[in-house]
Amino acid sequence: MSNAVVVITGHPAWAQSASTLIEAAGYTVLAQPEIGSYVTRLADERAALILADGDSAEWIFWTATPKASPATRRIPIVLVSSDAERRANATVNGADLALAPDGLLEQLPTLLEDVARMLTPAQVEALDCQCQEPMPPEGLESIALFNAGEYYKQHDQFEAMWMAETGPVRDLYRAILQVGIAYYQIKRGNHRGALKMLLRSIQWLAMLPDVCRGVDVAQLRADAAAVRAELERVGAQGMDQFDRSLLTGVKMAGE
Repeated sequence: MSNAVVVITGHPAWAQSASTLIEAAGYTVLAQPEIGSYVTRLADERAALILADGDSAEWIFWTATPKASPATRRIPIVLVSSDAERRANATVNGADLALAPDGLLEQLPTLLEDVARMLTPAQVEALDCQCQEPMPPEGLESIALFNAGEYYKQHDQFEAMWMAETGPVRDLYRAILQVGIAYYQIKRGNHRGALKMLLRSIQWLAMLPDVCRGVDVAQLRADAAAVRAELERVGAQGMDQFDRSLLTGVKMAGE
């Protein structure tokens, strides 16, 4: 991971502390204090993760702009803000995750391990080509299991597909199964386990186009983000208050 780049935007107070942790983990830190040449630098440096300054006036620019460009839309973005309302609105403005500054420093080692990831240009091209193909019958069966609440069974079937697939589209199968296991953990009342699986799913969901093999990936991202926000709202001691209507199924494009 020595050449993987983590971009810190704006002028956040936590930048130095975060940089120390990032560099200790073997990553390179790239500061992006101004909005000029933002997307170009992200693409040129092949950024693996963006830590966006959510307390700056430009916070929506930092999160939304990369998602509008095919060259940078797959980079996971974490909005870091002390403003709870901004964190709540982060995902609708392009962020994949939102944290308070203290939460960032606490979770940064896990984020670097589970979220920061890069695809080569060849992998991006191969993924886009594979995503245009139809979902295999066994994948449709797995989605039906997911949508019926059979989260453990869908995991087993998607895992078998993931193990058999050598191309980058295997990330689609891994993303769905991890979201499903997060939902399974919610039903069991396992707050920590659910958050862990949703965190892991971010890296795969962020890499996928909005539609892949007929799956509405954009909607799945939004649904998973809503579930995570609800988990953070109720906390570990409030799982009995979790709104289970948020555990929606995997949707196909056009539904």
